[in-house]
Amino acid sequence: MASGAMDAQEEGLEVAGQNMANANNPAYAREEVLLQANLSVPTYGGMQGTGVEAATITETRDALLDQQIQAETSTTGSLTSQQTALQYIQDALGEQLQGSGASGSSVSTTGGLADDLGGLFNSFQALSTDPSSLTDRQSAIAAGQQLAAQFNQVDQQLTSLNSQLNQSVQTGVTSANQLLSQIAGLNQQIVAAQTATGGTANTLIDQREQDLESLANLVNLQTTANSDGSINLSVDGNVLVSGSNLEDTLQTYTTGGDQLLVAAAGSNSPLTLTGGAIEGTIEARDNGLATLQSGINTLASQMITQVNSIYSAGYDLNGNTGANFFTGTNASDIAVNSSLVGDPSAFQASSAPGDTGNNEVALALAQLGDADQAGLGQQTFSQSYNTTITNLGSALATVNSQLTDQQTIQSMLTQQRDSESGVNMDEEMTNVVSFERAYQGSAELVTTLDQMLNMVVTMKQSP
Repeated sequence: MASGAMDAQEEGLEVAGQNMANANNPAYAREEVLLQANLSVPTYGGMQGTGVEAATITETRDALLDQQIQAETSTTGSLTSQQTALQYIQDALGEQLQGSGASGSSVSTTGGLADDLGGLFNSFQALSTDPSSLTDRQSAIAAGQQLAAQFNQVDQQLTSLNSQLNQSVQTGVTSANQLLSQIAGLNQQIVAAQTATGGTANTLIDQREQDLESLANLVNLQTTANSDGSINLSVDGNVLVSGSNLEDTLQTYTTGGDQLLVAAAGSNSPLTLTGGAIEGTIEARDNGLATLQSGINTLASQMITQVNSIYSAGYDLNGNTGANFFTGTNASDIAVNSSLVGDPSAFQASSAPGDTGNNEVALALAQLGDADQAGLGQQTFSQSYNTTITNLGSALATVNSQLTDQQTIQSMLTQQRDSESGVNMDEEMTNVVSFERAYQGSAELVTTLDQMLNMVVTMKQSP
């Protein structure tokens, strides 16, 4: 009895030591040793106890709380991914967005296209005051080149960012598949360990929970527990892990364009993701980025069309007419007509041939900057651009606010789990003292029984 009690207290000491060793391990759930009395035996004086034994080692894990944390991790992963992508988009614009508070707030801009749009129409205005000036003509041409180069650069950066976001989706799918394989493998190990020992494979369960939360950060998932300790895992209703079996994986696909989406590999079934970093990346790419790129292309197309419609009717200093100021169709290929580069006399500023002092075309071009454009929703060029990037700033501000709130929710759930499943060093030190005292008492009992037996033997050997 005393020896068994020592074994039981030693088991308790080892569990307390294990808890303290993992005090800073975020994936670890505190373990407890369950002590229970041995079966009593009948004696002449009645039923007599036979000591204590360590029945099992359990961990203080709340499955419902774990599932809540997985769900909130998916939401956090999506918002974090959206925030990162939108910040990259802002950087690609080369603008400084200011006042990005709550959704719908005013967002002002400095630098980039905003300045270059104003610069072009200011140069037209300067030329209208002295239409025969070769210097002012060259300044207008240079302003057009600067604006076109800025359009080209922004388009290239946004196109490159689109490719990077696609790559992020592919990387996320690869990581998710690795985690799915690991979870199926851990299921197999958990079932084998618990079948062999009859206990709970606590360390393996901790590892599986860590992998589940890592996977939840990438995609929204659903899990159900099986009686053998394994779990089933599905995404958008598609079972990917069933117990120890990896039933399916994820893959990327396109619908004819170059935008990657996600499907179940085995069934080619498109998945509707509602959370996780992969979904957040797709959301930012197909909404924030696509809307911005479309708006800038529309702006460039309208700029080309409207400027050329006025400019082509003008005459240069040599009496030539009919040329366009801009070439191209959108932000990707807009450029100043190469015939103007290096020859400011070819700028068509006059409304009549041979009238070098005529400023009517140059003035009309300058006034175009303040004119509402039907193709831009009855906004000026600058207003249209400001609206486009204000929407981006508001979207980023909204995501920032949502992410702050979401991080608070997840932090509260994590703290709740830590209070229930985390290691409390003071509590464990108390347990160590308690088990140590019990062990010492049991050892003292062994010593006392040994002394009594020696006394009995001595008495029997005495004459």
